[in-house]
Amino acid sequence: MPTDTAALVDAARRGDRQAFDALVRATYVDTYTLAHRLTGDDDDACDVVQETYLRAYRGLDRFRGDAQFTTWLYRITANCASTHLGRRRRHRHDELDDDHPVGDLRLAHDPEGRAEHGLLRERLQRALRRLPPRLRAVVVLRDVYDLPHEAIAAELGISESAAKVRLHRARRKLRDDVFLRQLGPDDTEGDARAM
Repeated sequence: MPTDTAALVDAARRGDRQAFDALVRATYVDTYTLAHRLTGDDDDACDVVQETYLRAYRGLDRFRGDAQFTTWLYRITANCASTHLGRRRRHRHDELDDDHPVGDLRLAHDPEGRAEHGLLRERLQRALRRLPPRLRAVVVLRDVYDLPHEAIAAELGISESAAKVRLHRARRKLRDDVFLRQLGPDDTEGDARAM
């Protein structure tokens, strides 16, 4: 088997696989170094080197010998690195760590969130039904129908300050009932899961 590069290239052109393997061994370190300098990454450099030798093997018939074999090979390496980096940019992604939630927080795309939202709504409706009628009327008119205090007072035949006090008491009772209340005999399993 020839030992100089020109003789190895000629032998490889004639189909001598061992000659091409010898070319790879002779040029691998410099080719890898160039690929690593161009990509800045060990794995990317390995991919580029593999693609480089594949292209060189397929295109060996087109090597005219005007320049040194290594010059031709390094040009292929640079082209492969450029293609590889371009492909990587198109498929770029950010690494996720454990501190960032992966789930889609939109309610329509979050089954767990929808279930929790449904349980919360159910508990709120139940707590609303438990309110005394005079407090329930104020909170419904204000928080559901968005009526101003003056209109609520006129609707219920009470003073505006009385409407505000009732609203404050109703909201506090609702909050306590929904978030702080211990399970009672009329609570369902949904309440137990939500706690």
